[in-house]
Amino acid sequence: MLKAGIRKKFFKIFVIFVVVFWSLFLAATVFTVLEKKYVYPLSYKEEIIAAAKRYDLDAALLFGVVKTESGFNADAVSGKGAVGLMQITPSTAEYIAKRRGIAEYDLLDAETNLDFGAYYLKYLSEKFCGITEVAAAYNAGEGTVKGWLQNKDYSSDGNRLKAIPYAETSAYVEKICKSLERYRKLYGKLLDK
Repeated sequence: MLKAGIRKKFFKIFVIFVVVFWSLFLAATVFTVLEKKYVYPLSYKEEIIAAAKRYDLDAALLFGVVKTESGFNADAVSGKGAVGLMQITPSTAEYIAKRRGIAEYDLLDAETNLDFGAYYLKYLSEKFCGITEVAAAYNAGEGTVKGWLQNKDYSSDGNRLKAIPYAETSAYVEKICKSLERYRKLYGKLLDK
């Protein structure tokens, strides 16, 4: 009788363990599905991956920038005049077009906007040594970040930022880094196509 009681208790504990395990597994799966669909979607997947390949960039970075800049809204226009998926300002677009010999372009065209934005990120990645500095320059401007790198309060070595004096840019860099990490974790090899 004692053995039967122990077996019953063991079976009860086993059943509780199995139910808890599968409940947690199901909750984690549902959370991941919802996170992919609503928080870190793959909108414009083909176009973003193509632009990343064209400029030898991490597709997760492009997804992170688009998510942060426009929330995947190709028609987005900011109060400062930044346009499209990657929120490119008219002056930056003119600079990119001039460097590339492009006379006419439409920043509200998703492919053009992604191409210009990816080109600019590649340009910045050749000027700066890390994601923090590239993202800061994308937000605050190349000249601003160069100035910060020359200031001992913001950079110890002239290459890496240890602090970002603009609260908006600091928050922006955090969002980009978090999005980059989540896109890599959620999609991994899928973005390497």
